[in-house]
Amino acid sequence: MKINDIITFLNEIAPAHWQESYDNTGLIVGNKEWECHGVLVCLDSTEEIIDEAIQKGCNLVVAHHPIIFSGLKKINGYHYVEKTIIKAIKNDIAIFAIHTNLDNAFQNGVNSKFAEKLNLIKTSVLTPKKEINSSDSTNGAGLMGFLQNPMPVSDFFSFIKTKMEISQLKHTKIVKNKIHKIALCGGSGSFLIQKAKEENVDVYITSDIKYHEFFEANNQIILIDIGHFESEKFTIELLYTLIQNKFSTFAVHFTNHITNPVYYL
Repeated sequence: MKINDIITFLNEIAPAHWQESYDNTGLIVGNKEWECHGVLVCLDSTEEIIDEAIQKGCNLVVAHHPIIFSGLKKINGYHYVEKTIIKAIKNDIAIFAIHTNLDNAFQNGVNSKFAEKLNLIKTSVLTPKKEINSSDSTNGAGLMGFLQNPMPVSDFFSFIKTKMEISQLKHTKIVKNKIHKIALCGGSGSFLIQKAKEENVDVYITSDIKYHEFFEANNQIILIDIGHFESEKFTIELLYTLIQNKFSTFAVHFTNHITNPVYYL
């Protein structure tokens, strides 16, 4: 089986044209015609991920975040991106990124996995994104849905921590006694705060909310920031399951490394 077989399948799940204009998804390092010996799934491509791929005999890394996001003018091993690229090239390891196109996928996407962890029902896209040459607006940014039963806000905070496997979170003023309707967006989702308010959700869960953006809750909803890595970490499980189910006799591996660069005291 060739690397292109994996790429073709992933592009069926989240076509490249679903990515945002600033993004850099797709095959970043390597040749799609190489024979694929194994796949390592991760959130971020780093040197330790390439080392792990070598140790496990994988020559394809499937990552959510692109290792090269903007143009590189030098590759001399000074920066972690350069070191990672050099190591991948030296060891004939391909790196494929599936980023905002997977964010925008309603079925089998980053946010559907997020919603699954919270047991949400009656889910729909928060901001539909029409496909090129199509009237289909099923896919798009963010997701909203309902808890199976309304939950007291204090219980909901504990619920999030348990389901998302986190020990802490940031939030705005408690302006709801019970939580039922929820909006969420894995990764940096502050651009959807206004849309979440328009949809009259009780709470909007995302990450990377800046100080002044917390004020945008405006006593209308509760904003919750659980951290970037924390909001997307189950994307690894999503990609692993998709690839493993499609290529059941093929070696697919979870990474053993937590690539989150943020630590908490």
